[in-house]
Amino acid sequence: MLIINSLPSLIDEKLVKRAKILGSAELCDGMTKLGIKSGGAMSRTMLPLNIDDICVGTATTVETSEGNNFPIHVAVYQGMPGYVLVIDGKNYDNSGYIGDLIVGAADAIGYEGIVIDGCVRDRKGLLDIGLPVYSQGYMQGTPPKVESGQINTTIKCGGIEVAPGDLIVGDCDGITVIPKEHIEDVIIEAEKKQEYEHQRREIIKEYKEAFKKGGKLPEIMPEWVAEKLK
Repeated sequence: MLIINSLPSLIDEKLVKRAKILGSAELCDGMTKLGIKSGGAMSRTMLPLNIDDICVGTATTVETSEGNNFPIHVAVYQGMPGYVLVIDGKNYDNSGYIGDLIVGAADAIGYEGIVIDGCVRDRKGLLDIGLPVYSQGYMQGTPPKVESGQINTTIKCGGIEVAPGDLIVGDCDGITVIPKEHIEDVIIEAEKKQEYEHQRREIIKEYKEAFKKGGKLPEIMPEWVAEKLK
């Protein structure tokens, strides 16, 4: 049986734009700062096809198993620009769930990316398309097509619960999931962390330049480290 639910509402574009200039790690830090237990960092094995890809958008979800890609086809074709397709494939590795045809269609429709807890195939074709794809690896086996699965229900992907409408942010470090009810608060905290990191990089740069010139060295130890040493 195939269960099909409607697409979730898109996240406010202003929040999406702010998230795009933050890193997946900074957003994880923001969630930690707020003590948010849901969402977070997907498994380290969920890797990008291309490390230069950035994938930010609203989650639309699929649950499937045993390599079955029929519900993935259905989900892709009901999609719209601004969504990231997040697929719970139960880490199945005996066939590739998707290849260049599904990904090409998703790219044409306007998806921001695809995240799949399972394998993909047609690696070169996927690279040529350029749509960000995160997966557990590659497997050329043929995927079955069975009329079963669920679309736009809460799933688990890469060890993390994902609900339709959550914010998905992927970069070279991996995938971070921000629950929809916490998006703006997490972004605010991540922006603070980004500013702190900018300041730290400037201090490290100043220290390095002073060291080369033989001048007086600025304090390089962060204040929080010094406080913990007292």
